[in-house]
Amino acid sequence: MSLANGRSYLAIPGPSVVPDAVLRAMHRAAPNIYTGELREMMPGIIADLKRVARTEAHCAIYIANGHGIWEAALANILSPGDRLLVPATGRFAHGWSDIARRLGAEVEILDFGKRDPIDAARVAEVLRADTEHRIKALPVVYVDTSTGIRNDIAAIRAALDETGHPALLLADCIASLACDPFEMDAWGVDVTIAASQKGLMTPPGIGFVWYNDRADAARETAGCVTHYWDWRPRTDPDQLYLYFDGTAPTHHLYGLRTALDMIHDEGLDRVLARHATLARAIWAALDAWGQGGPLEVNMADHAHRSHAVTAIRLGGDRADRLRHWCEFTGGVTLGIGLGMAEPGSPEAGGFFRIGHMGHVNAHMVLGTLGVMQAGLLACDIPHGPGALDAAAAVCAAADPG
Repeated sequence: MSLANGRSYLAIPGPSVVPDAVLRAMHRAAPNIYTGELREMMPGIIADLKRVARTEAHCAIYIANGHGIWEAALANILSPGDRLLVPATGRFAHGWSDIARRLGAEVEILDFGKRDPIDAARVAEVLRADTEHRIKALPVVYVDTSTGIRNDIAAIRAALDETGHPALLLADCIASLACDPFEMDAWGVDVTIAASQKGLMTPPGIGFVWYNDRADAARETAGCVTHYWDWRPRTDPDQLYLYFDGTAPTHHLYGLRTALDMIHDEGLDRVLARHATLARAIWAALDAWGQGGPLEVNMADHAHRSHAVTAIRLGGDRADRLRHWCEFTGGVTLGIGLGMAEPGSPEAGGFFRIGHMGHVNAHMVLGTLGVMQAGLLACDIPHGPGALDAAAAVCAAADPG
């Protein structure tokens, strides 16, 4: 017998749950891509994307996933032989580095492991030693989806400023935008990237690059830029066909318009507060379970835990067994442990992740935790008591305002 029949729940760290309102907005006939409603709503989409990133910078939209947006950001600022400094706290910083190498860049990775955030003082040491200012940019993953670590972007900008280094600061907000607090302009970020399928609650397929005038000045001499990735033609949303270098992602744009309306109707500050509360509820349950068993949150310091995704260690094959029970018996799909161990190794089955981003509320989170509790019992995985009470208490104490 399975208890999974009924509406399943996807608790992976992206793609996230797509709201019914977004699905309804996309369920329509194809529109005219040259004139009419779609073209008319584009300036508003751009303006609202800037509101979410809290910036006055330019915004380009691409038909691409996060890996494509990595390349878009780098192609507009790099020439072959340019040097990058990449502080790493998980798999995705290494992935962005691989893209840079394929573009011909020299990449120095400053690896902080999988359980510690970026140390801005160590970044400053490397910058101070670069007296010739060969480092062109610092691509930084704000929240690494594999480890659940949230890095201090403002501290890295401070390191650049204190050392007088002219390198550009790039922030990957794919996992974190509209989930974790982010201030592009206030934090001094030159290029920000994100994608549709996480906090922006829209199916995968479109990505975003926000870039300021300082970054655009680097575009002037960028030898890696290509016709498609060039961000400069993507500055006039009135010219829809030229903006997308061809046919626009029509139905994604209708879905995105609705998702942005949902964010701004709720209020971005309230969206962020909701994510923070639900994350704390999850951590309260995980911490309680960990008191009587092997379960532990990968990032020990609450201040550096993401409000969008939590990576968990269980050891052995326990995570795989728990995920299997939750999905096929309980109807809840948890995220795999990505990049935490070598595939096929004895440790590979000991990690999993919970996505809590975008269209998520108390009953989704508490329901997920309830199924996980049942799974821990069914799989005979040792764990401490009181987890569901602890999570419920966090939700009960939340400020309804």
